[in-house]
Amino acid sequence: MNDIQKVMRERYPGNTWADVARRDGELPDVLALQSNPEQDLRDIPFDRYTDQAFFDREMEQVWKRVWQFACREEYVAEKGDFFVYDIGRLSVLIVRQDSGLKAFYNSCLHRGTKLKGSGSCGWSASIVCPFHNWEWNLDGSLKNIPCDFEFPQLERDKAHLVEVRVETWNGMVFVNFDGEAGPLIDYLEVLPEHFANWDLTGWYVASHVRKHVPGNWKVAIEAFMEAYHTPYVHPEMTNVVSDQNMQHDIFSDHVSRDLCAMASPSPTSKKSLTEQELLDTMLVGDGKMVGERSKVPEGKTARWVMAEQLRKQMSETYGLDYSRHSVPEMIDSLKYHVFPNILVYPAPGLCLVQQFRPDGYDRDRAIFDQYVLHPKPKDGDFEVAEMHEIGEDDSFTSVESMDPFLASVLDQDTDIMRWQREGMYTSGKGAETLSIYQEARIRHLHDTLDKYMEGRK
Repeated sequence: MNDIQKVMRERYPGNTWADVARRDGELPDVLALQSNPEQDLRDIPFDRYTDQAFFDREMEQVWKRVWQFACREEYVAEKGDFFVYDIGRLSVLIVRQDSGLKAFYNSCLHRGTKLKGSGSCGWSASIVCPFHNWEWNLDGSLKNIPCDFEFPQLERDKAHLVEVRVETWNGMVFVNFDGEAGPLIDYLEVLPEHFANWDLTGWYVASHVRKHVPGNWKVAIEAFMEAYHTPYVHPEMTNVVSDQNMQHDIFSDHVSRDLCAMASPSPTSKKSLTEQELLDTMLVGDGKMVGERSKVPEGKTARWVMAEQLRKQMSETYGLDYSRHSVPEMIDSLKYHVFPNILVYPAPGLCLVQQFRPDGYDRDRAIFDQYVLHPKPKDGDFEVAEMHEIGEDDSFTSVESMDPFLASVLDQDTDIMRWQREGMYTSGKGAETLSIYQEARIRHLHDTLDKYMEGRK
């Protein structure tokens, strides 16, 4: 146990995430791990968020070199399916063809016109430019040019759409603009080992909401990498969700996580709820996944009951066996960060993917995508959700497919971003001071960012 862990146990005796999680049984090895390496406790300058030159370097040194999540495989499941992923001024067209997935720069070889619209997805028998109708096969080979006699200089067998690296893991599609980058599996470091018990390939996107938010992409993702703010921004959550006693782990350059107990009050809560009251008010990603709440038997916890109920639902409705999964594996917020910009929550009770990136080429605005995943039904009858896009001033509660409570929490998280962005610009100090533990993963994000910016990765 290192010094940070000792401090947390002394500050929250018997009430750390590990303490709460073990009340209902032993933890699997992957959740029993704790990893908190020492860090340089320097302040983080605000110009890393506000300076255009820094943003320009990020686009060149980071976004053009990292593996980055583009979409779920369900969007490109059948031959001819396509999905457009945009980052900064770059755009990638991902296509399913006979031999698997291909990804291309979303730009015509004739006059450079975008082949498919930003953020679009759908089906197409071939790839056709909307300007002059140049056409390519799904594998990127040239198919047809109107008035082809006008282009005697063109070597048709070489007029292949320019490819971008594309690979998949756990039902997720990743792209990389760096042709010399190592394979995705190496980039993910410890993640495949940690997710050995969490197979998301049999799940699908039940809700996909995209919101334009008022802050740098790091401001956006960092709001979801700590719960230090929860008692003040989300006070209604403190009675039923742990926060400042969460566990934070840093495993490698690209992977960190936080573990948050559900149906377990925050240390800041002023209420004392019974186990039944905790069960009745417990937060899950989508209440429909669980159904009606039952009674808490004598000697059991709300967490145990919810896990049992969810295991039963998973078996009866989806044919999935979670009998060997621990209580926290079923219901807790197990949130993994994959550098630079995604958070993956694998527990069935809160199965999400959250994605953050620059909004176009604007350092002061970001795009936040939230995917809610559900298991594919036993009968195979499901419909992948279309993306619902909302603006900076729109509420998540306006999206019918979203759980109302989760939507209101996301509104609180994104509303504060404008205040933070404006405060960074007006700061007399010019830097932020991060906590040693609860905000350690934010500091770690900047440590890894520096390695890319300085050419050490």
